[in-house]
Amino acid sequence: MRRARKRRTNWPARIFVTALCVGLVALGVWAVAGGKGEESPLPQETAAPAPTQEPTPTPEPTLSPEELYYQEVTRQAEANATNTQPTVVDPALWEEKARETLTALEEDPYYQNFGIDLTAKEGYPYFLAVNRAASTVTVYTVDPDTGKYAIPFMAMVCSGGTDTPLGYYETPVNYQWRLLAGPCYGQYATRIWDAYLFHSVPYYTQHKDDLEYIEYNKLGTLASLGCIRLATVDVKWIYDHCPIGTKVVIYDREEDPGPMGKPGTIYIDPEDETLRGWDPTDPDSLNPWDPAYRSGTAIRSQEAWEQYTREQEEGFGQDTINPADLQGWSHDWRTEGTRG
Repeated sequence: MRRARKRRTNWPARIFVTALCVGLVALGVWAVAGGKGEESPLPQETAAPAPTQEPTPTPEPTLSPEELYYQEVTRQAEANATNTQPTVVDPALWEEKARETLTALEEDPYYQNFGIDLTAKEGYPYFLAVNRAASTVTVYTVDPDTGKYAIPFMAMVCSGGTDTPLGYYETPVNYQWRLLAGPCYGQYATRIWDAYLFHSVPYYTQHKDDLEYIEYNKLGTLASLGCIRLATVDVKWIYDHCPIGTKVVIYDREEDPGPMGKPGTIYIDPEDETLRGWDPTDPDSLNPWDPAYRSGTAIRSQEAWEQYTREQEEGFGQDTINPADLQGWSHDWRTEGTRG
């Protein structure tokens, strides 16, 4: 009987096959687990990105009526100032600063010796205070509660000189044109005392197109021989609104031009032969400057602006405008020099 053969087992091959199967199974598990050797979470929908929001702008602060008025006064005072810019005091402080300034003058022995009296005179609505050192004229009107000149009405830029006399005066006479030292000429002059007057910036000749334009560019500084120079619109306002006998005080307070501040000035180009002979603020319709300049640079209260606007509409002061009497050319300051 044949003895059965003992079957030879190929162990290396079996071990290889077994290992291969185990490896394939492990690979499948790894893949199902997301390759991390652990159960893969269920797929989730990708969330849409949050919309980008624009930053909320910081709102502009709301200005009070007083702050809006200060802003408007400053804008008006800066409108025509092309040479020097104004320094405008907050209108909320005008009356307080006026009391301080006027009280100091009333209590000063120097002005007491002049008989200073701020009690309002009937028929005289305005009081003129010239700060020589700060080149500013402040116009005051009457406080109905006290019957004294105390309410700031308007501030004008000016030029006095080192010889301008300090003191307290009442105006004695005025002139539409006045011969000045030099010789030269001034429009709308009002005498303050002796040889000292309010007048326009001087003209070489008695023609409105022959202004000493270099001197005009000095407004706001000590520049005169002693008179008080002003822009034509301002000196004509004094001529038209301040009757003979109006009270005037001239004092020095360089650090404080006045309760309303100090107005700016307008620049005249010496090379511009078309415009240079004219005061930009002259109300004459023949003035070649833009009519916007005719309001000048004065710092005006609301009442003063209302007065100006009303008078423009009514034609007030047209009858006192000097005839132009043009010569058609202006002197060249480099050959003529400056006078007045």
